[in-house]
Amino acid sequence: MSMIDHAVKALSDRLSEGFDGSAKFVIEGEGAVMVDGGGVRAAGDGDEADVTMTADADTFQSILAGDLNPASAFMTGKLKLDGDMGTAMRLGSVLG
Repeated sequence: MSMIDHAVKALSDRLSEGFDGSAKFVIEGEGAVMVDGGGVRAAGDGDEADVTMTADADTFQSILAGDLNPASAFMTGKLKLDGDMGTAMRLGSVLG
């Protein structure tokens, strides 16, 4: 299973009740995942989101596994954000 497929499944499980907003996870060297009112799916280059979060595959794997808090990842520079911090915080509370 690719990292993108794994991320889509893990995020879908955690966001089973939906998410108010849109977020794009860019996994360096792997691709991207989009989370919005329509669910979780692999994202394309043209997909726009309220917030875009970028990190390497190891960082995303640690976040998805629950071993790394998204806020901690951001504070240590492992996770970069572009866009609405409020949306990122709402999503972080679901993941963290």
